[in-house]
Amino acid sequence: MTHRLIAGLAAAAALLGLAACAGGGQQVTSAPARQPNVIVILADDLGYGDTSAYGGPAPTPNLEALAASGVKFTNAYVAAAVCAPSRAALMSGRSPTRYGFEFNPVGRDELTGLALTETTVAQLMKRAGYATAMVGKWHIGQAPGYHPLDRGFDSYFGLQGGATDYITRPADGDISAKVYGDAQTTRAAFPVYRGRQPVDEPRYLTEAFTEEARGFIRANRDRPFFLYLAYNAPHTPLQATKKYADRFPDIASPYKRTYTAMVSALDDGIGEVMAELRAQGLERDTVVIFLSDNGCAGYINGGCTNAPLEGAKATPWEGGIRVPFVIAAPGRLPAGRVDDRMVSSLDILPTAVALAGAAIPARLDGVDLFPRLAGGRRGDIHPALMWRMGPNHAVREGRWKMIVVNKSETSDDLSRILGSPVPDGVQATVGPLGQWVLLYDLQTDPGETRDVAADHPEVVRRLAARFTVWDRGNVAPMFTSRRQVQTVIGGRGVQLFN
Repeated sequence: MTHRLIAGLAAAAALLGLAACAGGGQQVTSAPARQPNVIVILADDLGYGDTSAYGGPAPTPNLEALAASGVKFTNAYVAAAVCAPSRAALMSGRSPTRYGFEFNPVGRDELTGLALTETTVAQLMKRAGYATAMVGKWHIGQAPGYHPLDRGFDSYFGLQGGATDYITRPADGDISAKVYGDAQTTRAAFPVYRGRQPVDEPRYLTEAFTEEARGFIRANRDRPFFLYLAYNAPHTPLQATKKYADRFPDIASPYKRTYTAMVSALDDGIGEVMAELRAQGLERDTVVIFLSDNGCAGYINGGCTNAPLEGAKATPWEGGIRVPFVIAAPGRLPAGRVDDRMVSSLDILPTAVALAGAAIPARLDGVDLFPRLAGGRRGDIHPALMWRMGPNHAVREGRWKMIVVNKSETSDDLSRILGSPVPDGVQATVGPLGQWVLLYDLQTDPGETRDVAADHPEVVRRLAARFTVWDRGNVAPMFTSRRQVQTVIGGRGVQLFN
């Protein structure tokens, strides 16, 4: 069971040189000169503080083992605080504001998607000779031309929209916790597809996605492959089978118990994928990347946590955009390293393409991580990262984080966010009350509890100027925000656009 050798001595030498040494007191053995498989495992609405791998309450031994076998990042970010733009960025390696995918589609999935001007990581890996598969949640286009099979994937099994039922045939002992909006996210509304055809999938959906991923690994063990395993867990609706519910009988809150059970099922899936790689003799020939698409949701009645971070999904605070992120690459990267440098989901495309021995496209916002992780190189990976959400925006530069966000005097019922979108066409603009300009020192205040803008006006000016330059490369949104929410974060009334 061998892979093709990387075409060209230069590519082979690059891979061998990459793995020659590593910092942290651990020597990395020379990597085989072959194209490694690449698996990207994406969780959905998993909070930074949810898993035991990041000090949280939900036991995730398989994620802990994955982190112990590779590099765990503590300052990893996604390019957007909500599902669809975040996934578009991962697929394209470019900030979603570069091509107008600024907000969640919310009912417009069948009309548009990830701009067809963008080349996906799957298309690039396929051109490099890889078998490509997408399993799980797509959420970046259902119109003709936007389907996963049109964007570089050889096979597809999953849901095209934002959420769907995990259980279609409830059994004794299964549990659920109702959240407003569940009526809109049923299997009837968002079916599971095999290829382009809807199918009746009776399995617990997290398990179904795991089994499909394992089958793809077995079928392609003798050729390089790229697998995008995009779980919809633990996104709402909150549903878990008895197998997972029985692991947490002492959690009183139905929301927390169900959510924790869903995270446990997700963790089992990680373990089963890794076990399949070992069974096929592919563990050392495979690079596995795990992350979440954004922070956990603030509207599921305390079921999840982004602790110790402030904010949640849909916010520019750390809890919305900082995520768990692990890369395991035995023989290519050191094991057991914890890296506190800033990395981004934008880095996945260039990293995967470089591993395939192909040329990295121009105009990307991400970088190839491997040269920056191997050996003793410890310079910044990203000097700064930026986000735009309508008139709201954020900049992270080293220890500093600036947030500019609309002021608000009212607060919406966030439990209704899924079921009460604003009308299409309502523009996201600076409100009549103006905006908060907030500055946080994340080195001393990672929870963003103290605004220090007044103490460091020169930092505010510098970050504002940096954002202005970056924003010149963005375009207008292709559709308006249908979730324009008023809420309170850190004691301040704010208006959010997602």
